[in-house]
This record gives sequence, C-alpha cells and structure tokens, in this order.
Amino acid sequence: MVSIEIVQQWKATKYIGIIGLGDMGLLYANKFSDAGWKVICCDREDFYEDLKEKYASAKFEVVQNGHLVSRRSDYIIYSVEASNINKIVEMYGPSSKIGAIVGGQTSCKLPEIKAFEQHLPKDCNIITVHSLHGPKVNTEGQPLVIINHRSQHPESFDFVNSVMSCLKSKRVYLTYEEHDIITADTQAVTHAAFLSMGSAWAKVKVYPWTLGVNKWYGGLENVKVNISLRIYSNKWHVYAGLAITNPSAHQQILQYATSSTELFTLMLDNKKQELTERLLQARKFVFGKHTGLLLLDDTLLEKYSLSKNTVNDDADSKPLPNSHLSLLAIVDSWYQLGINPYEHMICSTPLFRIFLGVSEYLFLTPGLLEQTIDAAIHDQSFRKDDLEFVISAREWSSIVSFSNFELYKKQFQAVQEFFEPMLPEANLIGNEMIKTILSHSKETLTGKY
Repeated sequence: MVSIEIVQQWKATKYIGIIGLGDMGLLYANKFSDAGWKVICCDREDFYEDLKEKYASAKFEVVQNGHLVSRRSDYIIYSVEASNINKIVEMYGPSSKIGAIVGGQTSCKLPEIKAFEQHLPKDCNIITVHSLHGPKVNTEGQPLVIINHRSQHPESFDFVNSVMSCLKSKRVYLTYEEHDIITADTQAVTHAAFLSMGSAWAKVKVYPWTLGVNKWYGGLENVKVNISLRIYSNKWHVYAGLAITNPSAHQQILQYATSSTELFTLMLDNKKQELTERLLQARKFVFGKHTGLLLLDDTLLEKYSLSKNTVNDDADSKPLPNSHLSLLAIVDSWYQLGINPYEHMICSTPLFRIFLGVSEYLFLTPGLLEQTIDAAIHDQSFRKDDLEFVISAREWSSIVSFSNFELYKKQFQAVQEFFEPMLPEANLIGNEMIKTILSHSKETLTGKY
C-alpha cells in the first residue's frame, strides 16, 4: 500500500504521457489530470494546431509529437489503433525517457507486447492496461486489466496502480496471454452478433424499429437494435483490433458464423427434433449450473425502443414469434467451443453482460426456448431476416480470417452510414438502457459462480 505522501510526491514530480488523443486517450487524459496528475498528450502532428487550440483550457498539455511526450514522461501510454501499434512504437519508442514505464490501451496485447519488446530501450518497464468498456461508459466499477510484463522495481507497479486508481475501476491482474484469451471469450462473438445484425438490416435497407406493429417490438428486440446501433456509433478500429489481431478471436468468430449457418439450415429443413436436441444440450452446458435470479427480464427493457409506433403501447400488443437466431447462435457457439461465459465475468464488458443477460432470459424463461424453436420451424415472419443475418455473419467471419483491416473498415462504415441519421438518438436511449441493465444486474451477479 503506497502512502498518501508518496502519491502526492509522485503527482508533483512525475509526468504521464498519452500518445493518441482519440476517445479513450482523451478519457484517460481528463481522468488523470482531474485527479491531479501532470499529463502530456499528442496525436498526429498535422492535428497539433487544432488540438492545441481545442484543448487550450484543458488541465493536460498538448505537444506536437510522441518524441516530446516520450522524452518527458515517466509513464507513457500508447492509445492508438491496434493495426498501427507497431509502426507508432517503432517511431516514438526509442525516445522513451530512461527508466520510463510504457504501456498501451489496445484490446489485443500480443502485437502490443511484441512492439514494446522490439522497439523500446531495455531499461524501460512494460506495464500495460486495458479498460474493458467504451469511452462513453462511466469507468467506476468497470473491469480494468493491468499487465505487469516487465519491471525492474516494485515501485513501478505501485506507481501504475496509483495512477489508475482515479478511474475507480475493478482492477484485474493478468498476463498478456490470459488477457487475450479472456477478451476473445467475452467479446469476439458478442461483437460478431451485433455487427451481423446491423449489417443484415442495412443490406435490406430497413430500419427495424419502423416495421409493422409488432415485428421488432419487445425488450429483447430493443436490446438487439440499441446495442447494434451503439456499436456502429463507435469507431471501426475499436472492434477490428480485437477481431483481427487476436488469434483466439478468429476461431470464435468462425464458430459463430458456423453455428448461425447450421442452426438456420436445421430451421429450413424443418428438423425440429434435431434443432431442439442441439439447443437443449447447449442450454445444459452453458446454463446448467445457473441458480437464482436472471440478469435481466424482458419487461425491464420494453421502454427502451426507438419505435414511435403508439400501437405498441396497447396492452394486448404482443411481439411476433421470433427465431432469435442471433441469440441461439451465440449460446451454441459457447457450447461448441467449450466456453463457460460465467468464468470471466470479472473481465466482462457491459455489452457482454447485456448479451449474456438476454441469452439467459431466452434459454431459462419457462417455455420461451420451446416457443422460439417452434417459431423458427413453422413461422416465416423472420425467415428473410435470418437469411440476411447468416450471410452477414459469414461475411464478417471471412473478413476477419483474411485479416483485412481495410475491408473491415469499408464494411463497417457502409453500415454506419446507413444508420447515421438514427445514431444520436440511439446513443441516448442506449445509454439509459445500459445504465438500467447494469444497475439491475449488479446485485444479481454478486456471489454467482
């Protein structure tokens, strides 16, 4: 435990440097400087004049480039795209202050650690971090992974912990290998599911909340729409970095596409018994030890709809039966890969907890899974949507398997452009929904598993 006096001394004498002033870099810069740390930041040199003017009244200092950050900073954090981490560390790493601590914020640590080992001076300490949430989420109580990869003195690790304490996050200490496996387990298929939903809607040029009286009505549908749009309101590289640079994520995204395809094929072939047996096996594997309350309930989410259709307020209005293929496929993926999603809850993102919650609701609410299977076999209402969803899931899997950042960016931004008119409103509603869900599920998770 570091004394208050030592922390105050560090704040008076040491500098924190942030290379990359994107959304997460800016979040850290504000949090650290508000807590009394001396913070120096930079972004691309051609952005310098604009950033200097934009943040003239900020508590942190903006300098021209990473060399100036590196020469002065005692702790340097690279907050850059995963696809650029090696190039930028190669550029600025040799300028690191003697004995500096260096880390990064990327969601996949393997390429980050390789870049640090290759390009940093040997006297530098490598202690890297990953906040498991987006820049618009309150950091308090969210998971924060700290990886002490290389440090000469215990004081270095104490210093990083002291800096990060102002985030009020739940700190988790892992190796970079453990981190990459866990983030793949908790994020890869979750992102693939929501990306595929948005892509499918965009391809048929449909805003789902404007269709029919009851087609996309109900709490589960609100989650699908709001979270999908929330993902597409962020920057493409946030998701591309995890999917493409993390080898563990490749296998999971491929399995998600495979599960989607195989389950849909069983629906088309009217193989109800085979579909039922497969999903019951998945339920037993994933939720077999489940006890107590569900993380979510459908009625909690019904008010978070983008639809302006007042007919849905009718007490007799009920959602159309839905195959919920996106949810079935993620639970089937966990089963096929042998992943227990509850094992990594300490490192779970808000989106993962929400998706786990709606999956729990679908598989554990009495009679709902059976109703869903029946709709998947006999009801044609969502058949076209499911086809587009399967195609989209396979497309995302192919893009990731080819490790093509440019194709990922092109696909993501095309969908983003389609939904752009609704993104501001979707973010407002989505933020409120997430606050409600996380507040509701906090006590439910306590002590479970």
